Amino acid sequence: MIRVLLVDDEDMIRAALAALLGLESDLEVVAEVADGPAAVDAARAHRPDVAVVDLQMPAMDGLEVTAELNRVLPGCKVVILTGHGRPPHLQRALAAGAKGFLPKGAPSGTLADVIRRVHNGSRYVDPALAADALSTPECPLTPRELEVLRLAEHDTPIAEVARRTHLASGTVRNHLSAVVAKMRVANRAEAFRTARHNGWL
Repeated sequence: MIRVLLVDDEDMIRAALAALLGLESDLEVVAEVADGPAAVDAARAHRPDVAVVDLQMPAMDGLEVTAELNRVLPGCKVVILTGHGRPPHLQRALAAGAKGFLPKGAPSGTLADVIRRVHNGSRYVDPALAADALSTPECPLTPRELEVLRLAEHDTPIAEVARRTHLASGTVRNHLSAVVAKMRVANRAEAFRTARHNGWL
């Protein structure tokens, strides 16, 4: 039996996945949890072979959970399951140690097959997403510029962004000006939308 941990903050999705995997004779769902910290605790307690982890969750996102599971339980393979897959998400997931990356809209039998593949030592990346990754532009922003842009969502005041990043207000303005110039957009709101669409945030 392949022991599986399910991690998703949406109860209905988690229950549906558990029911789906319960139909497979060689898969056993040993734990279902709603957030990253609980996933790490459950992994320590149940020692699953494969963890199926949602990408976007509160507290710890799927990438942070993947990295932590690789640290505390290296034998557990991670499959990222997401409704918001973008090529940069895929790249960061693989860098964090994920062995599979699958959209939630995939055919129902695909997840079980992917779990078996990664358990046997293979990797799986959704073919459409892999093709997109080959044509998506590289992010032109530095990690600090991305951090400032992420915090500047919804017209957050410069002073608040400065406080949260421990930077001077003038430095925050300079970073945002650089972001707008590098991305060739009209303002930071457009920069944020474009960065979110491309999966850079």
